[in-house]
Amino acid sequence: MNANNRRVDRAPGRRRAGAQDAASAAPAGHLPPLAGKRCLVTGGGTGIGAGIAERLGAAGAAVAVLGRRKAPLQRTVAALRQQGVEALAVTADVTDEAALGRAIDRAAKALGGLDCLVNNAGIGGPNRCALPGPERWHEIVRTNLDGVFFASRAALRHLPDGGRIVTISSVLGRFGVPGYTAYCASKHGVIGLTKALALELAPRRITVNAICPGWVDTEMAKAGMELMAQGLGVDFATARQQALAAVPLGRILQPAEVGELVVWLASPAAGGMTGQAISHCGGQVMW
Repeated sequence: MNANNRRVDRAPGRRRAGAQDAASAAPAGHLPPLAGKRCLVTGGGTGIGAGIAERLGAAGAAVAVLGRRKAPLQRTVAALRQQGVEALAVTADVTDEAALGRAIDRAAKALGGLDCLVNNAGIGGPNRCALPGPERWHEIVRTNLDGVFFASRAALRHLPDGGRIVTISSVLGRFGVPGYTAYCASKHGVIGLTKALALELAPRRITVNAICPGWVDTEMAKAGMELMAQGLGVDFATARQQALAAVPLGRILQPAEVGELVVWLASPAAGGMTGQAISHCGGQVMW
């Protein structure tokens, strides 16, 4: 599809509805933390991205979700609008820098600006290196690392001084896992990009931070546990139990829990935090 023909999915008459409805629901004198803010979430149609979008909307923000597949984006937008949130969808592949830039421009125009970018789009799975596996190095790194770079650079055309960039890395950006060289390299790279970009943007008071989730209740995590089960020769329930045995709190996170941390990083309360990689993983990583 030609990027110029990509549709911005937005209901007429809903301009700034999210901020207005959230504000009216808040106690007198207490606006939601993101009232009046405009946020864009890449990979916002499913999983962690959809959870982030929901929590941003609940915090008073207008939300644009971006991704490759129109159907899940439309479902996320419909759910947000049911809650009175101004929401829209734009389609683009984060590996296509030109198309991604046009999609971000369209979203910013439709929202009347952009205050926060959430780099969430990503793919997982193994790849071949010393161990056998599929040839996926370029696909994974292009999506998980190049896509973050492309989206961040495009968003800088719209972010004001004091804006926010939040990127979803992983606990695999903290340590390595055999068979996952591309994924680990891309998520380590995201943390390095975050630290360098935070310094570049510090004069403008644009904060740049990363979140490193552990196991989160998503289809991607389920697929990872299924591969783990195959490798160990056990059933899915046993693999899941073994995976969570490495988590001190012994449980899997929900996407909304990651979303709540994004809300805080996007809020005025986090204005003094930048260049950080925050592990949100039930204690799986403590450094």
